Amino acid sequence: MVYQEIHRLKSIGFSNTKIAKKLKISRNRVIEYLSMTPEEFAEFIASLQNRTKKLDPYQNYILTWLKEHPDMTSSQIHDWLQDRLDVQSVAENTVRNYVNDLRDKYHIPKETMERMYGAVEELPMGKQMQVDFGETFVYMDTGQRKKLYVAGFILSHSRFKYVEWIDRPLRTADLIRMQESAFRYFGGMTEEIVYDQDRLLAVSENAGDLILTESFTKYHETRKFKIYLCRKSDPESKGKIEQVIK
Repeated sequence: MVYQEIHRLKSIGFSNTKIAKKLKISRNRVIEYLSMTPEEFAEFIASLQNRTKKLDPYQNYILTWLKEHPDMTSSQIHDWLQDRLDVQSVAENTVRNYVNDLRDKYHIPKETMERMYGAVEELPMGKQMQVDFGETFVYMDTGQRKKLYVAGFILSHSRFKYVEWIDRPLRTADLIRMQESAFRYFGGMTEEIVYDQDRLLAVSENAGDLILTESFTKYHETRKFKIYLCRKSDPESKGKIEQVIK
């Protein structure tokens, strides 16, 4: 009945966005159904009965995640597919479309979890450093575009900053070298360091335990600073360095 209801609401003046919110489906689904005649819609439904999708083998996993965490984004599910199930050959937009279809089919609306903000007590000197990575394109003298990569470091108390650029994707060895340069620049090492959950550091996650890459593990054993890895979708945990990278 969703097809008929979409057309009925449109005929009485509802916008595509309002229809999507009212029926708790994606706006893309509304646009798609509005573009179809009843005959085209019938053919479309018939084709779905026999069509298999690349993510169908993982449907039960995705449904479980969505039901347990209705506020999950498709980007988070894409990360979990890679980290937990080793699904490496699926593009993020494919995951997004598949998740939207599952939400529509099983009536799992995306919930927005409100985050309570308040004043955060200032960290003492020497307590914490935050690290993040970025990339951008620049134009060379020849007019060609070249991609550059950056690692940024900031002391949480003083906001003292250090950044270093490189003209190829960063490897763990690059991060270790750059971090040591930051320590020399700052004149010391902090008690803890906050990183994004980046593949330079973490190779997998098992029941909440993050497994660090071998080379970074060996480095950490010599320095013994406390590591805090935050989620990609949780920039508030490292907001100071997020501003540096921007």
